[in-house]
Amino acid sequence: MISDIGAALNFVINKGFQIHPDALKILEQIDVKELERIIKQIVKEKERQQLYLISQKDLESFLGIKEDEFIEDDHEIIYDPTPYIASAEGVQGFTALFTSRFNKLKRIMSNRPEAKMIKTVSAVLATKSKDEVYVCGLVTDRRTDRNVTKITLDDQTGIIETIVIDEELQKTASGLLMDQFVMEKIVASKNGGFIVKDIILPDIPDHAANRSKTEAYAVFVSDLHAGSKYFMEKEFTDMIAWLSSPDPIAKRVKFVILGGDVVDGIGIYPNQDKELVALNTADQLKLLYDILDKIPKHIKVFIAPGNHDPGRRALPQPAIPAKYCPDLWGRKNFFMIGNPAIISLNSVKVLIFHGQSVDDIVKTTPGLSYDKPAKVMQYLLKARHLSPIYGANSPLAPELEDYMVIDEVPDIFHAGHVHVVDLDLYKNILILNSGAWQSQTPFQSGVGITPTPAVAVLVNLKTFKVYTKDFTK
Repeated sequence: MISDIGAALNFVINKGFQIHPDALKILEQIDVKELERIIKQIVKEKERQQLYLISQKDLESFLGIKEDEFIEDDHEIIYDPTPYIASAEGVQGFTALFTSRFNKLKRIMSNRPEAKMIKTVSAVLATKSKDEVYVCGLVTDRRTDRNVTKITLDDQTGIIETIVIDEELQKTASGLLMDQFVMEKIVASKNGGFIVKDIILPDIPDHAANRSKTEAYAVFVSDLHAGSKYFMEKEFTDMIAWLSSPDPIAKRVKFVILGGDVVDGIGIYPNQDKELVALNTADQLKLLYDILDKIPKHIKVFIAPGNHDPGRRALPQPAIPAKYCPDLWGRKNFFMIGNPAIISLNSVKVLIFHGQSVDDIVKTTPGLSYDKPAKVMQYLLKARHLSPIYGANSPLAPELEDYMVIDEVPDIFHAGHVHVVDLDLYKNILILNSGAWQSQTPFQSGVGITPTPAVAVLVNLKTFKVYTKDFTK
């Protein structure tokens, strides 16, 4: 066990290595929690090279550091729903929302060669051609009976029921989400129905990720739940103290992203007041601000809301209103954004979504679970929509435009909500769920959710290497 610099030095010497005094100075700056991992990896690499001196250059190269190197910290808020929210009312509003969804996703699908052969549902029903044709629409029903799945599509001109018989297509059909957009290749059957020959999702095209020119780091966190007695304030404060430390990685952190549920909120669930240490919204946000205020001012902090935060709960959510905590809006390196939002960090596009719709998808899709949220997030990328299912747990506002469509292809897709750290890579998009800073609550214990709290997820924006730093140890 390498627990201090002396133990690290002994380990190196016992392996037959020498270490330069300048390299030792760099090791002394590294967080002791990371020391064992780093020193063992360096020794392994040097053994492979059959070079038995660890130099300052070796450590600088391994850690991606160089004294006085310029590290860029450019940002752009590409999309924030806050200024655009203009909900309509009733049936008219939801008609506008779903018309917008259909048109946006059909436009995304138009890049595919098959899109040129799409016919409207009304035209297909009227002609009943024996040739294979393409239709597209929103899934309004999906039912499986024995070895047949029936999918109903709605495209504004009409409704068509299609039948999936093929065994491989059944797997795709069983993963379709209600109200998601889909294209089908169909052919009329002898008994008057329509057999599905292919199912095509909007999906993400082959994607070359944007990268930072310099090795800047972004820290991804979410679900602090400040104000809850289960908020791990000490661990979160330790993380912020680490940002100010001489640790080589900490010195390269230029961005911190908070993905929602920054406070526990008021009246979110029955008897919540019994689990609170701050009993009103202003006090919870003041507690949050006093902690975040210790983040070094050269680090840019982006704060998005979740379902526990004050303001509108329906999606899309505007930024947390300034009236609840003007200080959060007043600090120059803090950026208050809505949910979802897209930001650019040194040209790397980051899609930030709290993740409320994960609940709906896990409950309706076989094979998905809360302990693998990155897999659920992959479904959202394939659907090109962040909350496709209407009428479930996630409330959708009747906006005139559907702001939950994934128009812009991200390089990083960040979510939270389920309190479980999880990572995946899909078509060169880094998918990450950043866990929580709240210990297991009685509710989570009752439903069998085991969180992975107090873990910061760090991404090198140049190499896309991901590091997790556990502050519970």
